[in-house]
Amino acid sequence: MPISGTKLHTVLAALLLARGEVVSDDRLSRLLWGWAPPVTVSAQLYTYVSRLRKILGDDILIDRRPPGYAMAIGNSTVDLIEFEELARAGREALSAQDHEKAGDLLRDALARWNGPPLANTTEHLAETEAPCLLEARAATLEHRIAADLALGRHEQITAELTGLVAEFPLRERIRCQLMTALCRSGRQADAIHLYHHGRAALAEELGVDPGEELQATYRSLLDGSLVHLPRTRPPAHPAPRPEQRPAPAASGDRDDRGAAHGVPATLPPDTVDFTGRERELGLLHRALTPDAATADRPRRVLVTGMAGVGKTALAVHAAHRCKRYFPDGQLYADLRAPDGTERPAGQVLLHLLRALGLSPAADTAGDTDELVRLYRERTGGRRLLILLDNAAGAAQLGPLLPNTPEPAVLVTGRTALPTVAGAHTVALDPLEDGPALELLAAAAGPDRMAAAPGAAAVIVEHCAGLPLALRIVGTRIAARPHYAPDRLARRLADPATRLRELHSGDLDVHGALLPSWRALRPEARRVFPALAGLGPRPFPAVDAAALLGQPEGDAELLLEAMADAALLEVSGADEYGRPCYLFHPLVRLFALSLPDGRARGEPAGRTPRSVTGG
Repeated sequence: MPISGTKLHTVLAALLLARGEVVSDDRLSRLLWGWAPPVTVSAQLYTYVSRLRKILGDDILIDRRPPGYAMAIGNSTVDLIEFEELARAGREALSAQDHEKAGDLLRDALARWNGPPLANTTEHLAETEAPCLLEARAATLEHRIAADLALGRHEQITAELTGLVAEFPLRERIRCQLMTALCRSGRQADAIHLYHHGRAALAEELGVDPGEELQATYRSLLDGSLVHLPRTRPPAHPAPRPEQRPAPAASGDRDDRGAAHGVPATLPPDTVDFTGRERELGLLHRALTPDAATADRPRRVLVTGMAGVGKTALAVHAAHRCKRYFPDGQLYADLRAPDGTERPAGQVLLHLLRALGLSPAADTAGDTDELVRLYRERTGGRRLLILLDNAAGAAQLGPLLPNTPEPAVLVTGRTALPTVAGAHTVALDPLEDGPALELLAAAAGPDRMAAAPGAAAVIVEHCAGLPLALRIVGTRIAARPHYAPDRLARRLADPATRLRELHSGDLDVHGALLPSWRALRPEARRVFPALAGLGPRPFPAVDAAALLGQPEGDAELLLEAMADAALLEVSGADEYGRPCYLFHPLVRLFALSLPDGRARGEPAGRTPRSVTGG
């Protein structure tokens, strides 16, 4: 159909890339105009959508779904989706060593490409989406070439590989493949030169040494093993569909991967009315999506913040937005039990392996080392997105990390974790008043809050930017159409009843903070309530030491432990350069609700000095 204009193409492409999900007005605006939209942005978006509806006809539906638009394409097809499905089937065939079928499927996938992606859209959309699409094409090329090499077609593809190395000089796998083709064509000297040229390029451009795959290929070249073709096992009869072919299973393990499982997709449902956090979402999107510069490096992303700040909601929302870049599946595991205690790594591995279609035998289920081996075997080389929620510590997290760069791992936790020290870290702070009001309105209903602006402002103030608290209040207002928001605002204004009001069903601010306090070591847990007596302002360790009757150094260690548990914030320094600490208002109320250092159900122990406050 004749579609003219860069901006009209951009709106169409953005809606197609969303695959039926809502594209917000804010996102469309950024993709069209960047960070400098026109004053008439809403009217112009409406005009573009109306023109698309007219051009595409009744078979393509573009619905207005606040806060944006969503497209349903009916029986139409999208070249990107066809490419991904064929590429996925090709990778499955390649894993099963059906190289002939793999090559055919992967060639069909690459045939869906017709020139550069998103070439007729704005630079804002192209810069955001094109690198990920180009990375997917390059990875599919690598898999197709691997099939050709396994079939002994090294001489036919040498020229193509030479051009690809020139196009992607830092992609080590393509360089390995050209080295292999040259060696098998009797050109060992050229293959050695190619390795040293790549090593110099990596050092000059990135300051790194060759990765393990490139080094292993070079060693094989030197010892003569690279010249041998791998043994192939072409099927004697037509192969079953890739999703129905069982993979080899470990002895005694039952492999349940099949049509009943397909591609794993165990992410929790996305938050329908998710609002705000656009900057953080952008950071997560860039860190999770693959590109040529990071293709050979693990992608590990850590989201940190206090309990109730929205780590899980943000991570799940980001995972849903990025899942199209992970055609081999998306996995989710909660690393804490419902009571907040840490789940053993072996228990989490069993959960993940079952999602991947493998049920380990009884004698394997208790062997953590064997479970790690099976898990890394199943995740290795697959474009998976793995969301590990509520990580407790490095010892728990280490066995859950894949050992190849293709899977991306998104971790949430209260504080930084040394196991993912090289990860991108996104630290979440409480919301500012504007985004907090948007979240409250989304949960309670915009009309309800617009009718009571004074109450809305009071509620936002006393929820102190904590998304969990705002959602609880919004849910309570939405569930009671005749309940005046002003009444709830008055109840929240009283510090003595505020935490009691921040409870709705399974959502509870006190309950969310309790595991963080329980995880403290006994001495820190004991003195935590007393520190709330220092008030709502920042305080240095010397003040805590005076209150607790301890040396300043000992008090500072306790404060640092609480900061690590996200129960205190580090808030700048005083005039002497000493670090200062600060209670979030709701955390301070939580501390004051534990005057003797014990929560309900905790054993009695030594009681600190009683401190009262509002």
